[in-house]
Amino acid sequence: MNKLFFRLLVLLMSLSLIGIILVQVYWFNTSFKNNDEQFKFHVKQVIGNVANNLQKQEEYNFYDKINHYKDSTGKVPKKDDILEFYYVQKNPRTNETIIYSNSIISENYNISPTFFDKKFDSEKFKNFSSKRVTEVYNNNSIDKLGGNQSLIPDIRIEKEGNLDILDNALFKISAKDVLSAMPLEERVSSSVLQKLIKKELEEHGIETKFEFGIYSNNLATKIKSSEFKYDKDATYSIPVFIDNEGSSKYDLLVTFPLKKKFLLSELVSITVLSIVFTLIILIAYSSALNQLIRQRQISEIKNDFINNMTHEFKTPIATINLALDAIRNPKIIDDKEKVLRYLQMIKDENKRMHAQVENVLRISKLEKKELDIIKETLNVHDIINDAIEHVNLILEDREGTIRSHFGALRTTVLLNDVHFTNVIVNILENAIKYSPNVPEIDIFTENVKDMVIIKVKDNGLGMSKIAQKRIFEKFYREHTGDIHNVKGHGLGLAYVKRIVDDHNGQVYVESEKGKGSTFIIKLPLIN
Repeated sequence: MNKLFFRLLVLLMSLSLIGIILVQVYWFNTSFKNNDEQFKFHVKQVIGNVANNLQKQEEYNFYDKINHYKDSTGKVPKKDDILEFYYVQKNPRTNETIIYSNSIISENYNISPTFFDKKFDSEKFKNFSSKRVTEVYNNNSIDKLGGNQSLIPDIRIEKEGNLDILDNALFKISAKDVLSAMPLEERVSSSVLQKLIKKELEEHGIETKFEFGIYSNNLATKIKSSEFKYDKDATYSIPVFIDNEGSSKYDLLVTFPLKKKFLLSELVSITVLSIVFTLIILIAYSSALNQLIRQRQISEIKNDFINNMTHEFKTPIATINLALDAIRNPKIIDDKEKVLRYLQMIKDENKRMHAQVENVLRISKLEKKELDIIKETLNVHDIINDAIEHVNLILEDREGTIRSHFGALRTTVLLNDVHFTNVIVNILENAIKYSPNVPEIDIFTENVKDMVIIKVKDNGLGMSKIAQKRIFEKFYREHTGDIHNVKGHGLGLAYVKRIVDDHNGQVYVESEKGKGSTFIIKLPLIN
């Protein structure tokens, strides 16, 4: 059930994390598309305004030129009445008559062909004005009037003024006809067009590089920026210089080479925050998952440790109990030789249990940094020889051999005699313990730069790649079938690692399953 719950928890956490990442990706894509649509909308406004401004500016220049010409000729224009409008209204109750008249007068100006650089014949441009009169007659004065008598209105209101609407309409029609026949280079320049586009872009908050060009019937013209290149995804177009029929042979194209970069820059701050928070969640998730897995491993390792410790204590305790029962036996208590043998057995088993307890306490003190390590100048070869003496009895019991190959010429190192001897002893005991056949151990020393290298090679079981990474962890032991078939608690190599680290050295292992292991210790020399 615990394993199922653990797997379900990991699955749910993983799905949640993946969901958060997918939501972030979806949000980013959606925001990018929204920004792209907003960009497109603003650019359409910009080029629409530019097209309108181009048309207005061109028409204004044309009007201004016409007006200057009219003012400079000094000719009196010819006037024609082109429309007269009358309106009469009589109120029978009050006998009041209202007569309204409106006369539209045109002023004709003849423009010589030289004004148009001889591209056109003589053109006529007109100004329109109106004269509006309102007359009011009371008391049937109109009915009483007879013969050639003139009638004077009781009220007369007279107004005159220009008809700007007609003027503008005529000017626009004429201007479009005249200007449409002119070459594009005379109607607009690249510099003017660039300023217009730049101004509009700045007003709409679009601060990115742009290029532009005007095309005529899908062919490029000379009016363009130096680096203009058509890009389907980043180019926007609009007709310019529309004629009186509502069509145009020119299109203004504006492209943005850094469009994607500009759109991303608007999202960069919120995107960075999103990535940071996602990374925090990812790190927290990884850490939590790692802690969960590690807690499971520690739980399994501790159970393994307790089982091994129990097993190892049960054997000496059982041996001591049997020895005590034997001593109490009346047949044996009088046999001095047997009593002494059983007492020695009790002493050895007690010593063995004491050693196991000391090993656990030693690691505990190392973790609490309560273990005093006083170092002195020593010869590495002497320490190795002392360690070999400590394991000689165990080695003889297994009929094994240790061969020394001392190749190091410089061997003076700052060491703690007791602890570093224990380091070598632990490695040698492991080499003997994990050798299923007769143990054959080789110890090598050599100098590499300012280091002395110690290698302990055995012909034991070897270990997997996973075990090589974790072999120096506290309580870790690689299983070799039966959990109790090799004595130990997984504390010896953790102790080795800690002592070597305290001597500013390094320890690691090279091994292959079924081909033995080589433990390598590197220590700094005293110059």
